[in-house]
Formats: sequence, C-alpha cells, structure tokens
Amino acid sequence: MRPLALLCVLVTVSITWARPHLPHASSSEMVDRINKANTTWTAGQNFHNIDISYVKGLCGTILNGPKLPEVVHSTEGIKLPDSFDARQQWPKCPTIQQIRDQGSCGSCWAFGAAEAISDRLCIHSSGQISLEISAEDLLSCCDECGMGCFGGFPFAAWEFWAKKGLVTGGLYSSKVGCRPYSIAPCEHHVNGTRPPCQGEGETPKCVEQCIDGYSPSYQKDKHFGRRTYSVPSKQEQIMTELYKNGPVEAAFSVYADFLLYKAGVYQHMTGEMLGGHAIKILGWGEENGTPYWLAANSWNSDWGDKGFFKIKRGNDECGIESEMVAGIPLN
Repeated sequence: MRPLALLCVLVTVSITWARPHLPHASSSEMVDRINKANTTWTAGQNFHNIDISYVKGLCGTILNGPKLPEVVHSTEGIKLPDSFDARQQWPKCPTIQQIRDQGSCGSCWAFGAAEAISDRLCIHSSGQISLEISAEDLLSCCDECGMGCFGGFPFAAWEFWAKKGLVTGGLYSSKVGCRPYSIAPCEHHVNGTRPPCQGEGETPKCVEQCIDGYSPSYQKDKHFGRRTYSVPSKQEQIMTELYKNGPVEAAFSVYADFLLYKAGVYQHMTGEMLGGHAIKILGWGEENGTPYWLAANSWNSDWGDKGFFKIKRGNDECGIESEMVAGIPLN
C-alpha cells in the first residue's frame, strides 16, 4: 500500500495548488446567497476565522478507491417505511445517537467506520453488546488504510476490522474503553470552551495495549467483522441495508457551502470542492417534498444540526450514494 499512498499524497497536493484560495470558511456572502436562493436548506456560520486549508485537512477520505464486492439484497416482501431513523429503531443502542469529534486530523474515514461498527455490534447482538469501537485503534494501526490523519480508504477500514479486529475506545479524555481517542477536540466556533483549531496533527502511534486500569488485555478486547461489503448505489438497496442491518459508512465530495449547513436538506449550491469526507448514514425521510438521507458528522455537536445533517437522496448528491460500505459483526 505504501507506493499507492504516496501517489495519493502527490495527486492531492497538486490539485490543492490549482484551487483558488479562500480566506476562511465563514463566508457571510455565501450564507446570504444560499439563504436568499430559498433552497432546501439553511446556511449559517459553523466555522469562524479558520483558514480553508484547515477544513481541507479534515476531509481525509480518498475517493474512488478500490471497492469491496457488493451485497445485493432481495427487496421482495420488504415494505420500507417512508421515513426511518436508526436512533428510534434501536433505542437500546446509545452509540447511534453519538456525535464524535475527529479534532485536527483527517480521520473521518476511520470515524465513519468506527461509529457504524459500534452501532452494528449493538444491533446484531439485540442490545447485548453496547460499546464504542476505537477510532484511534483504526486510525493508528491500519497501515493499509492509507496515511492516517492525512487520508484513508473507508473500504480498507472495514477490511481491517474483519481481518485484524478493533478494540474499544471512547471520546477524547473519556477514559472509556481500551484506546480512547487521543487527539483533543478543538473549537470551530466563537464562544466555545475548546482550544482553537490549528493545523493538521500527526497520526497517533499504534500502541497495542490498553490504557492503565483497563481490563481485558488489548488482544482480548478485539472485536471482529464476519464479512464486509459495498452497498449498491441504488436507493432501495441502501434503504434495505439500513433497515435490516443498521447504519453504514458513506463518502462524498465536500464543497465550501457544506461547511455552512445548519438545517434542512443539503444539496450543493456554490463553492469549490475541498476534498473527500466520510460520515455515517443512519436513516432517510422526506422534508417539504425533498427526499433525504440522515447522517452523522464527526465535527462535534456544535456543527450543523447538533452534529447531524440531511443530504438530498436519490440523485447521488455529491457522490453520497456511490461509496457506501458496511459489514456484519462476527459476534
């Protein structure tokens, strides 16, 4: 994977140089333009006085990478509801409601996977296994996934879970699980309590041991996937997958206007492409006649709609339906 990873770095950098520079991500003109267009969503300030290069660093998913084999569901006899929310469907699984924070690291590819895997472990055990899978373990130990904080492949993250297993680990400073996240959350917002966001951090070291006081051992704490696969990009297939098996990881292209999302159903209106981003899809529905996917971001709960967002469904908006991955737990 090393030569491929290096190639990805070179390609990404050359594209970045070609893009026009924006002073920072909080464009009040763009907010006004979007809101005056009276589209399907409302814009507002989420990031303040942050250079656009910082946000590009958060978009750490390498798009259009290799894909896992697809699993096609038989949709015969399945009556899919008009709206679906995994938080309501599986109320005994608290991780479905959780919003994480990737900090100053392009670890979205690891977060989308760790979040959906945590949910699925609970769902497939009928609520008997409720734990947080460690994004840190995946980010730092999966060499074949890409370049850690500088970008990775969602498909490889799920493969790593199946082949090598992942330990537990909660949010920063939570002391929850074997390997909690070690990169501090930072403040995107004006009057917040977190330290200010700075440049992209280094990828944490792969430490194959649990924090002091945690039991069982690192090897005994691992959880594995039984099989991993791509979800076909057809709407009905994605809905069936969510309905039967729980949240999935999806990757899409982030444009400058996405940073300004506050409410409604996002669709790209204006602004340059900043990079690939991975998130968790947990449901679907329709708002004022516009179909949407319900998604959880990993930019903390102050971003967007308490950390969640809706994105237009059915037209592969920003590529959201083209790169979905999932898997079934071993236990």
